[in-house]
Amino acid sequence: MEIRGDCKLEMAIAAMLVLLFACVELGDAATAVDVYRLIQYDLAGVPLGSRFSAVNHHAGSSLSNSSSSAVDLSRTFAILPVRDLDVSSVQDFIDEKQPLGGLLFLLPQAFNSEKGESKGDTDPSEEEAIRNKLVQLERLLVHANIPYPVYFAFEGEDLMAVLADVKRTDATGQPATATTGGYKLLVSTSEARKVASPSITNIEGWLPGLKVEGDSNQIPTIAVVASYDTFGAVPALSVGSDSNGSGVVALLEIARLFSNLYSNPKTRGKYNLLFGLTSGGPYNYNGTQKWLRSLDQRQRESIDYAICLNSIGSWDNELWLHVSKPPENAYIKQISKGFFDVAEGLGVKVGLKHKKINISNSRVAWEHEQFSRVRVTAATLSGLSSAPEFLENFGGLSDSRHFVSDSAVIKGVKLVAETLARHIYGLDGKNTEIFAEDSSLAVNPAYISSWLSFLSQTPRVAPFLAKTDPLISALRKELAEHTVEVKAQHENLDGLFTFYDSTKATLNIYQVASVTFDLLLLLVVGSYLIVLFSFLVITTRGLDDLISLFRRPPSRKVKAA
Repeated sequence: MEIRGDCKLEMAIAAMLVLLFACVELGDAATAVDVYRLIQYDLAGVPLGSRFSAVNHHAGSSLSNSSSSAVDLSRTFAILPVRDLDVSSVQDFIDEKQPLGGLLFLLPQAFNSEKGESKGDTDPSEEEAIRNKLVQLERLLVHANIPYPVYFAFEGEDLMAVLADVKRTDATGQPATATTGGYKLLVSTSEARKVASPSITNIEGWLPGLKVEGDSNQIPTIAVVASYDTFGAVPALSVGSDSNGSGVVALLEIARLFSNLYSNPKTRGKYNLLFGLTSGGPYNYNGTQKWLRSLDQRQRESIDYAICLNSIGSWDNELWLHVSKPPENAYIKQISKGFFDVAEGLGVKVGLKHKKINISNSRVAWEHEQFSRVRVTAATLSGLSSAPEFLENFGGLSDSRHFVSDSAVIKGVKLVAETLARHIYGLDGKNTEIFAEDSSLAVNPAYISSWLSFLSQTPRVAPFLAKTDPLISALRKELAEHTVEVKAQHENLDGLFTFYDSTKATLNIYQVASVTFDLLLLLVVGSYLIVLFSFLVITTRGLDDLISLFRRPPSRKVKAA
């Protein structure tokens, strides 16, 4: 009888555990997604970007707080899909300094660099509209001081299902709280800390020209330069496929082409070729400035001219040659004519844009301006017709792989390589093609495509790149394949900027039950325990013992009598 009772007890306990686990499953379904934090930095001591990183709030689907709704936005983490976003309303909300628990912007998968060249299922016209929104949104967020966490994530089944549920709840006018239930969003991370002594790394490589025996004159040099780092509202997503991944890829391919020519003494030109991959581009080309200062004075004075490559991967039929010296300057005339002649043969158009520099102003819009400041003739070849604003157009959210055309980069490479070759070999004005498509010196589309894909999956915001970062090692190794005397120069970024870490995190989403559900669960479990207890007592001791438990015990006086 005792063994039988024990078996019944074990079965009852097992049944209770199953019930409890089922209830927990109903009240605590969770998922986790990767989220990417809005940049946090100080500019000349002024705090900008998102100033907090930890999140522990209920989910919401709107920034509006109508009088008919009792939503407490200070405890709400709002989920906003970019495709449906009204940027002006976000700007108004930020300008009015309204309280908010946090923001989560959802990006279409078409902008996910990990998907490579896939464009997802977004319509091209809608895609362009979203790109424009992202440009506006980044401009707003980068220059604002936001006193709450702001994150970005990519649309996915789990997140979109959560958002649909949250929208249905918000439509009822009942805010998600501990009483009503809903979704709880949690980012468990420590607050961001300052990045100590952010560094920038410049990489250079040489192709020495052929020096005529007995000629004591120094061999002139042509420099080909591209800035490789990026800047954007979301550092962990700032891959800059066009700006300036396309410029870096073009430089590497040009170095490869001329290494084939210079490897043979018979075809080695009488010019040194200097290739420079610079950092600090978004910060007034701080790396270029430091690199030029580090060059030996004779090396710097030997530079005949420099060509800087910038954003040449998304142009249609026109590139722009930006210069600081007047177009009538003899050197500028020579350089521009060389480009114009080659462009005509390739069936493309090159325009000339002159922008005078102000030496007293530290603002540097184009990389060639740093060369001009040290009296070196230089120009920037770019798909952009005008200079970008400060901290803009440096590889943000809208600059991803599938917006870059391989053929555009190939044409850009061909244009620069042919122009340089005609100048080096004294073929200016002659319709001679050095890098013909069917020759051993032809541009390699596979090489360009592979490097574009690699850079398009690699965020390159300089303060978050260590000196030993795999990207820097890969660029240095690749340049060493085609040039000699390759070296890296490490410098500290000028102190105008202070950056903070914590650029990526995990968002945990919990479906929380309401108090009503909790009370119902408590009632069910309590009733079950009472029935279980009664059943065990009856089966093991009898009904009389169960009834005796609820009888009032006799008083002490009765016992004494």
